[in-house]
Amino acid sequence: MQETQTPPHRKRARLVVPSRSDRFLRNFTELIGGPMGHRSAPGIVSPGFFTVERVLIILTVLAALLGIVIKDYCRVNGWETPSQFYSTCYSDFPELFRNRGIGDGAFPFVTPGTLFEYPVLMGIIAGITALLVPGQGVTDARILGYFDVNATLITAVWIVTVLATARMTRKRPWDAAMVALAPGIVLAGVINWDMWAVALLALGMYFFSRERLVLAGILIGLGTATKLYPVLVFGAIFLLALRTGKIRAFLVTAAAAAVAWLAVNLPVAVRDPAGWEYFFEFTQERPAGFSSPWFAYNLVAERVRWTPLTPEAINTLALNVFLVACVLIAVLALAAPRRPRLAQLAFLIVAAFILTNKVYSPQFVIWLVPLLALARPKWRDFLIWQGIEGLHWAAIWMYLGQVTSGGVSQHNIDMPYYVLAVAAHMLATAYLMARVAWDIWDPRYDPIRRHFMDDPHGGPFNNASDWIRVDLVRPSASLVPWRAGLRDG
Repeated sequence: MQETQTPPHRKRARLVVPSRSDRFLRNFTELIGGPMGHRSAPGIVSPGFFTVERVLIILTVLAALLGIVIKDYCRVNGWETPSQFYSTCYSDFPELFRNRGIGDGAFPFVTPGTLFEYPVLMGIIAGITALLVPGQGVTDARILGYFDVNATLITAVWIVTVLATARMTRKRPWDAAMVALAPGIVLAGVINWDMWAVALLALGMYFFSRERLVLAGILIGLGTATKLYPVLVFGAIFLLALRTGKIRAFLVTAAAAAVAWLAVNLPVAVRDPAGWEYFFEFTQERPAGFSSPWFAYNLVAERVRWTPLTPEAINTLALNVFLVACVLIAVLALAAPRRPRLAQLAFLIVAAFILTNKVYSPQFVIWLVPLLALARPKWRDFLIWQGIEGLHWAAIWMYLGQVTSGGVSQHNIDMPYYVLAVAAHMLATAYLMARVAWDIWDPRYDPIRRHFMDDPHGGPFNNASDWIRVDLVRPSASLVPWRAGLRDG
């Protein structure tokens, strides 16, 4: 009897469509005919030219163009203070090009005597993109060219981030639309080179989800050499390795990341120790940065005549509060009735770092966007959070406009409104952390697991059984290796 072969389109995975699965989005589909019908089969029937990934690329390009339009005042009139703040078009690219010698041919970590307050790989990106700008010296045309070159490359790595996010959850590629259309990235994506680190981390997590651990570690290590925050993902990997007993997954990935980070940093540290150490010294010695809780406290303390916090006190407090948050996340990860997903823990750790860090630059919001799209792809919460972050983005520029203009308060945003914007940003981020934590504790609310998936981003942890689980109510009943061995025996 001849075997019947399954048609190729039947082997495809049926996709989760946001207009069906997300109640909030369902209410906004009337103009295009309402939610997709239940008889349609996305992911099974070919969509023709407009595949999900191609649509996501188009959306990302449109969002990137909008981000450039927002900076158009400075592109036309130049990046001058305080107009660049009042026009909300500030970017670090022109500032660093003018004031760190980059425009005059200095290459960070290569040219002797050049100090650059960012990690090594970010300095290399800054130097290489300067070589792509024609001409010599610091002129208005070259400043504009430097901004445009970096904005173009950031658009490219933004697309890479979107595609990596889409491919991590095969049944839910549309969740990456959050990354493609995120107002936070539109507003802050071209402030600095953070998007490079975001893309490298997204690629690292993608390869980890495919269990290509060495390549995943290399990419995360390179991301850490660009911006330090990607290393925090290893906290999530370690907790899942501990809970499942798959310690090798953590060791292999972490070792590959360490080798990649050392390969970038060690030659620079040997060749120019002072230049390499400057980033770490600057980070340690700098006072509280704009929009951090510590900076907001000092503003209020100055107004009401409290004792302000010194940089040393802030360093200690920020570290201790972050460590407490990490302990709580670890307890949640090991005590939850069901093993958490990798993206959930990664989001919680990075968000805790953002809330406790001594600096919160406006572009830090883009760190969380892909992680939230993987951890909790719910559009209502996402858009509310992004709206509040947009208000904070406007508030910090208005506050900096006041500080740099020397104008009187009644013609500028006064300090209390700026502090309220900082508080709103912190509360919105803390709310998302609470929702993700609740999804971990009760997976019935987890948008990913409600569609019969375990941990599509977890790689070796996907569908793994518990090796350790802590029972907070009855510690003696906790699942531990030696106890499990006794039961098996």
